[in-house]
Amino acid sequence: MKQDSENLVRHILKLAEDIYRAVKPNIPPEWLTSDLTVAQLRVLLVLYTEGPSRMSSIASSLGIAVSTATGIVDNLVRKGLVMRGADPEDRRLVICTLSSQGRETINRLWALGQFQMEKLLQGLSLEQLKKAEKVADFLLSNVTSKSTNPASGRKEGV
Repeated sequence: MKQDSENLVRHILKLAEDIYRAVKPNIPPEWLTSDLTVAQLRVLLVLYTEGPSRMSSIASSLGIAVSTATGIVDNLVRKGLVMRGADPEDRRLVICTLSSQGRETINRLWALGQFQMEKLLQGLSLEQLKKAEKVADFLLSNVTSKSTNPASGRKEGV
């Protein structure tokens, strides 16, 4: 039974890869010419999903040293994508937050993903869309049950 489940997961992942290749995501030119590094984008995503965070939390989320996170955040602050402020509970600590420009950057990335998903769903029949909705509900339920169940051994939101 476990083997069947693992085989199905592998098959679904293969199908997802095939779908990605078939859709050929239309990446906006500004993303290809952006001066954002992958590491900087990862920090923006952490701040977007986790909200205002201490430098140690950012580093921990990304599995990098605090000094490395600090350097990445320094560059993002210079680009106007991240702001630093004092922690109201302990003014010695720094809290990093997305600036409005940083939120806009991540929102554009999210919109691109939404557009790609919409392209995948266009042309499906009503019956197929209802099945896709059920699958989406199953996936959401699975993820939310793991984020609320400490015994799952998984980090919330993963």
